[in-house]
Amino acid sequence: MSFVDLGYARVDTDRQRRCGFPEVVFGAGKTPAQVVGIAEVLVKEHGLLLVSRIEKAHFEALQTVYPEARWHAQARCVSVVRSPMPVRGGVVGVICAGTSDLPVAEEAAVTLEIFGNRVLRLADVGVAGIHRLLAVRDQLEACAVLIVVAGMEGALPSAVAGLTSKPVIAVPTSVGYGASFGGLAALLGMLNSCGSGVTVVNIDNGFGAAYAAAQINRLVVDSGAHDPQSAPGPEAGPSR
Repeated sequence: MSFVDLGYARVDTDRQRRCGFPEVVFGAGKTPAQVVGIAEVLVKEHGLLLVSRIEKAHFEALQTVYPEARWHAQARCVSVVRSPMPVRGGVVGVICAGTSDLPVAEEAAVTLEIFGNRVLRLADVGVAGIHRLLAVRDQLEACAVLIVVAGMEGALPSAVAGLTSKPVIAVPTSVGYGASFGGLAALLGMLNSCGSGVTVVNIDNGFGAAYAAAQINRLVVDSGAHDPQSAPGPEAGPSR
């Protein structure tokens, strides 16, 4: 197993062989120069880079080295794709309760796409208007796995789990008023879900949900259990 020691970071160049996906850089707390240094190792090794939780200054530094770098503003991510990962069969659904949850949902969607997954985006289908969720039930059922993003009381994953047979990865967000306690209310609501098949990641962790969903989709597709004819076509997501 190999890594490159930069002094301030030990870049894991072996992760794709072990885990199926290359290392993703968490940009928060890193200087632009540090992000560029790590990026140079990963792009040289894999021809692929994803940096999450990044600011415009990081993107501008990366763009001086990689003019093709793409700034996914809503997702707060930057990608460089010289050697794209093969696109797998199956579709991962990314569903969010409200428009305010879109930054976390987009972090998940962008990560999934960089990892070679097709994504179905469905926004603003929260339980305050349950008919909006019922209207897309068939699209949800046709996906291989579902990421459900919600703040406030975090009820949407339970509703989705009760409507479909697919695994649900719930992502609580920090969206809400004072008593939401920065997403803690949604987190606890999801952990206490009465819906079967709900797994919960940390608050605002769209990346973690996407990584798990990509692994599940890979297993489903490789097993031949998913019928590509039944999968919904990915819908256009918000501008990135």
